[in-house]
Amino acid sequence: MNNTLIKGLCLLEVLARRGESMGVSELAVAAGMPKSGVHRLLQALVDERYVEQCNSGRYRVSIKLWEVASAALPGFDLRRHAESVMHALVDETGESVHLSVLDQHDVVYVHKLEAATNPVRAYSQIGGRVPAHCVATGKAMMAFRGPHWLAIAAEHLSPATANTITEPRAFLTEMAQIRAQGYASNCGEWRLGIHGLASPIFDDAGTVVAAIGISGPAERLNGIRRESLIDHVREAGQTLSTMSGTVPPYALLLSVTNHWRSTGQATPSFPARKSHALPELKHASL
Repeated sequence: MNNTLIKGLCLLEVLARRGESMGVSELAVAAGMPKSGVHRLLQALVDERYVEQCNSGRYRVSIKLWEVASAALPGFDLRRHAESVMHALVDETGESVHLSVLDQHDVVYVHKLEAATNPVRAYSQIGGRVPAHCVATGKAMMAFRGPHWLAIAAEHLSPATANTITEPRAFLTEMAQIRAQGYASNCGEWRLGIHGLASPIFDDAGTVVAAIGISGPAERLNGIRRESLIDHVREAGQTLSTMSGTVPPYALLLSVTNHWRSTGQATPSFPARKSHALPELKHASL
């Protein structure tokens, strides 16, 4: 194994567990490493934004470490608890079901169940990611971010299809509508002809930690079926939001992370995107 990687992770663990800033000498003693080596590793960690240097010259873990943890952890507990709800939703709707988490401005699929009788030709895969503003599960989570986060996101919306909402005012209006109605929809905004419906999943702190949704051909998700499909999707989200054991021990960490985002202490990073289609959480009250 790479000793440099191990030592760098050791420094991160010491800083994270200490919970306060530390000087180079103090870190060297705690980690059992020479000061010169600690200093070099700290500079690399600062460059990658996992550690930040305070005005005093001491070091502490940065918000990026919380972001990575909050993006990765929700899938583990939620996937296990969501399995039965997802199977029920497939049976009720006959459509494919997705369970997603939000990683900054992308959706990451942590689980997916295909409908046995009406499978949608694969456009997503477990572990895959897509721009959140293009799909229903992404919108269901984005809508409950703070206004500062949403205002920035609204200025960085790239189209995947001709139907993708990219005009900032229209996007923000849709976010408000999603918060009011409790579900989100996608009308061919990631793949033409494929529609979706999704509901946010809340923890007991009021933080959106994931979303559950269905997708299928436009003709099956519209018309007289639509209202009943919406009811099923919202019920699935509500069930997972209140299910015993769904709330993970890191809920407080998620709340802290998203509070920083919504108050402007940390803002989302939006690298430039091409305009063509890409291959594929405190509550708004903060």
